Amino acid sequence: MKMIVVFEKAPRLRLIGHLDLMRAMQRALRRSGLPLRYSQGFNPHILLTFAAPLSVGMPGKREIMEVPLEHDVTPEDFVQKLSSALPPDLPVLSARPVDERHPAPMALLTAAVYEAQLEQVPDNFQQTIDGFLAQKEINVMRKTKSGLKPSDIRPMIYDLRLQGGTLHMALALSEKATCKPDLLLQSLFEFAQTERPRALITRLQLLGEEDGVFKPLESL
Repeated sequence: MKMIVVFEKAPRLRLIGHLDLMRAMQRALRRSGLPLRYSQGFNPHILLTFAAPLSVGMPGKREIMEVPLEHDVTPEDFVQKLSSALPPDLPVLSARPVDERHPAPMALLTAAVYEAQLEQVPDNFQQTIDGFLAQKEINVMRKTKSGLKPSDIRPMIYDLRLQGGTLHMALALSEKATCKPDLLLQSLFEFAQTERPRALITRLQLLGEEDGVFKPLESL
């Protein structure tokens, strides 16, 4: 069986990189006493996978990982045992057992929801956002393996709105297309012709798609 696990990476750990997060989870899983499944060969390791790495500096409210197990464990036991081995800033929120044939979360991932808490909000910024989204194309320069290349991110923006001093975003996140929130903010404030304020960006949820509708990835 496999366990789909939802956890939080709290703001205090936002500067921890993905590899360090993986090592922390692997150590906690070993300490937990859970019946983990290991790889074969001379250097066995836990077959742990994450739906999508978090950028350094970004907290995550409902991050998802997949943990293969040797035999069945109840979700309650899994959460209790793993939680006891993790620090308070990496709480386990839920666990759901799935069949071995269930697709990996990474394969089902299509988008993510973010919020950016802006230190300062320009005047009439919602009007700026409306004008930004009214563009047929939003071309940016993206880093690729072969260097900087122009890319239209407009089809990758599913939602962008301002609530108080917080910018809410739903952006494409998949193997086919990805729009990083930092890149969106850069493009948005260049369009606004104003200096970009400091902002704490948090990933709130990962999304998959079912019958043309976005749904929480953890439920698919």
